[in-house]
Amino acid sequence: MAYHKSVPARGRIGIFNRSHYEDVLVVRVKNLVPEEIWRGRYEQINAFERNLTLEGITVLKFFLHISKDEQKSRLQRRLDDPNKRWKFSSADIKERALWDAYQRAFEDALSRCSTEHAPWYIVPANKKWYRNLVVARTIANTLEAIDPRYPPSEEGLDRIMIPD
Repeated sequence: MAYHKSVPARGRIGIFNRSHYEDVLVVRVKNLVPEEIWRGRYEQINAFERNLTLEGITVLKFFLHISKDEQKSRLQRRLDDPNKRWKFSSADIKERALWDAYQRAFEDALSRCSTEHAPWYIVPANKKWYRNLVVARTIANTLEAIDPRYPPSEEGLDRIMIPD
């Protein structure tokens, strides 16, 4: 799968926007593949994330939850502000009509793929300042617990002089 290639190298941080969860969300809601295929993908996702953690990779997953009313308000602000129209697509209206189906798909993905090795953090996101605070604190706390260190430097560097 394409997202396997995108995993960052050891010691690096990578950010995925939905990534392999599209395989159990969009394809389900839009009926792009048969149910037996997308249902099997939950276990594939869990196995992939478990393998990552077995290799020493920490997986943080955030579900930024906004209400339907907040989504409507944000979409309307994008339409009303010419400087934000680039963020709007008429496809947003078609996707919004599928709100209930997406909510059911999200619930299943969150419950079936929140594991001990890769739990979901469900973040109330109607208020952007609060969303940002929760995500930033979670990342900071995780980094503190990991206690990352610079790799050891080459021996003898303290004796090197850079020539003019």
